[in-house]
Amino acid sequence: MIRFQDPIYLWLLLIIPVVWLIRFVAVQRKQRQLKKFGDQELVKEMMENVSAARPAVKFWLMLSALALLIIMLARPQMGMKTNTEKRQGIEAIVAMDISNSMLAQDVAPSRLDKSKLLVENMINHFVEDKVGLVVFAGDVFVQLPITSDFVSAKMYLQGISPAMMMSQGTDIASAIKISANSFSPDEQTGKAIFIITDGENHEADAVEAAKEVREKGIVVYVLGIGSEKGAPIPVAGGGYMTDQAGETVITKLNEEMCREIAEAGGGRYIHVDNTSTAMSQLDDEIAKLQKGEVTINNYNEYNEQFQAFAIIVIILLILEVIILERKGKTMKWLHLMVVFTLVMASCSGVQPDRKYIRTGNQQYRDSVFAEAKLNYQKAVSANDTNAVAKYNLACSMMQDLIADKTTNNQKQQVDSTVQAFRQAADMQQNPIRKAQAYRNIGWIYQACEQYAPAIDAYKESLRNNPNDDEVRYNLALCQKLLKEQQQNQQQNKQDQKDQNQQNQNNQDQQNQDQQNQDKKDQDQKDQQDQQKQDQQKQDQQQDQQKQDQQQQDQQQQNQQNQDQQQQNPAQNAQPRDGQMSKENAEQLLNAAEQAEKNTQQKMQKGARMPGKRLQKNW
Repeated sequence: MIRFQDPIYLWLLLIIPVVWLIRFVAVQRKQRQLKKFGDQELVKEMMENVSAARPAVKFWLMLSALALLIIMLARPQMGMKTNTEKRQGIEAIVAMDISNSMLAQDVAPSRLDKSKLLVENMINHFVEDKVGLVVFAGDVFVQLPITSDFVSAKMYLQGISPAMMMSQGTDIASAIKISANSFSPDEQTGKAIFIITDGENHEADAVEAAKEVREKGIVVYVLGIGSEKGAPIPVAGGGYMTDQAGETVITKLNEEMCREIAEAGGGRYIHVDNTSTAMSQLDDEIAKLQKGEVTINNYNEYNEQFQAFAIIVIILLILEVIILERKGKTMKWLHLMVVFTLVMASCSGVQPDRKYIRTGNQQYRDSVFAEAKLNYQKAVSANDTNAVAKYNLACSMMQDLIADKTTNNQKQQVDSTVQAFRQAADMQQNPIRKAQAYRNIGWIYQACEQYAPAIDAYKESLRNNPNDDEVRYNLALCQKLLKEQQQNQQQNKQDQKDQNQQNQNNQDQQNQDQQNQDKKDQDQKDQQDQQKQDQQKQDQQQDQQKQDQQQQDQQQQNQQNQDQQQQNPAQNAQPRDGQMSKENAEQLLNAAEQAEKNTQQKMQKGARMPGKRLQKNW
């Protein structure tokens, strides 16, 4: 199958008949001019070196080269055909429990992450088999139809989380029925359902469903993950899930239920813990399944075919240069040199992008993504207009993003990978390939929980390929998850607003309490100051009373002394020689001491007198 990447250039082929018409008119005009010289036979004998056929051959060679150049501009491509291969293998459907209980961490790192590692190991051991993914909780749906594209299976496996389910629970019976309906109708191929669950079945009839599919030749294996001791269920934002009574919910592995389902389905129960025992047991059970003829469809990509047309053009130009219009060997070597130069120039201009793409494709199939990415980068460097190289490079970058989810520069990786897919989509003329590029963009955004750009990418994919049911399902899923995300964001904003309001109220209450405390302290301080003032007044009154008492005592003493002098005039008489008597000297000394005490008391009284203070009623 051949197609043209830029078919608009094919309109240039209309130049070909125009050029032929111009050539035809020129030849007819030349023949009419020759007839004017005389007899035609005589004229031909006079022009022995002139050839009538060589100019026509050169013209047709040049015209053919021009037509091929126009076809090269339209970029012919071949491929995109389906090859059906028959292989010996099995068909396996993995039904994963993604209820909230699978977030428990009694199996490291968690039950769900351990399940993903287990399924990825299973896919790595598949060679000529087919695999599909079914996820279930309270609801059940097919995550990936049965396919031999193991790369896509790993990509879809990484995007599984409990957030995909609106209804929680564990409906194992419905998971078994939907998984059984996902197989091909071929009865010769071994079919198996691998249920990965913690056994907390919230719905009935799981054992009966296993018996029914066993009658159809489908074996049911159950991989019980968790511990009988159980573990709490973490919730977003920290903490653990609680029941209506406020008690922490403990989820435990129900091994009895798992064994009953496995026995009813004719399979085996395998306990999954922190060891690798479950993986080895699972590999042994898969090896026992009956292998039948499996039909696998391989889709070949379009490859550029302009190189073949370029080679033909070069050959035609070489022939046109070698052939001379005149007979003879004049300038023959010069023509050969020109031909050699053209050949060397054409060889030097050949770009090895197709070789790099083939090598990269083989490495990509072998899961050697780093080396495949390097070859795709070389192909893009050799030919920047090669849409296949750019698309394959974007796919290899997406594999790096899947393998390194916890890197610090994940946002840069996401942006660069999305940009690479957009460039590849812009260069594609085939709507199917463009739809695939936008589908991958949507899946990347969906895996990063950026649902709004994922919805836009899925819509663009459906515009180019409306028949892609998988994209339509992912679009509906992202719309539902976006609605939940917006509701959670609004709830978080409301909670934050309420928390801020509560904090503000608490702050206001604290400020009010602080003001009340300050007022209380000020009142106490004022009361203490008032008490000090009252105490000082009392001290002043006591000092005044003491002074009054001392004055009264002094007056009484003076009165007694006067009375005594009046009673003993002889004793109070001064001596004749002019000296003071002993009694008068003692009185004068006592009076001087009393005057000194009064002076000191007045000074102390003046020092203790408080200054006037403005009293305020706070």
